[in-house]
Amino acid sequence: MKICVIPARGGSKRIVKKNIKLFHGKEIIYYSINCALKSKLFDKIIVSTDDLEIAEVAKKFGAEVPFIRPKNISNDKTETSPVVKHAINFLTKEGLNISDVCCIYATAPFVNKDDLIKSYDIFKTQKWDFVFPATEFHYPIFRSFEKKDNDSIKMFYPKHYHSRSQDLKKAYHDAGQFYWGKLDAWKNEHKIFSSKSTFLNIPNWRVNDIDTLEDWTRAEILFKILKKNN
Repeated sequence: MKICVIPARGGSKRIVKKNIKLFHGKEIIYYSINCALKSKLFDKIIVSTDDLEIAEVAKKFGAEVPFIRPKNISNDKTETSPVVKHAINFLTKEGLNISDVCCIYATAPFVNKDDLIKSYDIFKTQKWDFVFPATEFHYPIFRSFEKKDNDSIKMFYPKHYHSRSQDLKKAYHDAGQFYWGKLDAWKNEHKIFSSKSTFLNIPNWRVNDIDTLEDWTRAEILFKILKKNN
């Protein structure tokens, strides 16, 4: 049995009620639930939340909420793996025979069913612990720098001061959308970013992590452009 787990706690601080804030006319969690449904990959789509309002919205869009997440894994320092592990353990105790698990973030309006399917194909054929979408940094990270307390700058990689951009290794970052993972990898809380993982490369114009109101505004603008061009 393949299950999808969508973590969606209440109490977000930087964006109030982020997981059910309206995004182009629908609560943002809708896009993750709808994508999971449209992919036809999952036997169950579970939303893990500690918030009754989020639970009702999730059920309205077709997800199941078989439990209310415990408080000890519902704070803003809780990582993804313990939340998925809790859902797996709960469903296993209910008698479900789970094989594969995909975690989709609740605030991922650019998540794409074709990416879900392609990632699953990689996940099943190559036997990786985790497979997820990622994208190339649009500027070489080896020429990046920080701002010091006295307002001066310091390069992170000063040896590359004279390096040409085209001579530097490509670097990638997580798209922050979803993660296919083996059952044991989730249950044992293996690191997602390791030599036992790989990624599906997607265009960076389809990636927009949403943590701040500025991120949200940028995502809405990008979403509108992409919707207009499709």
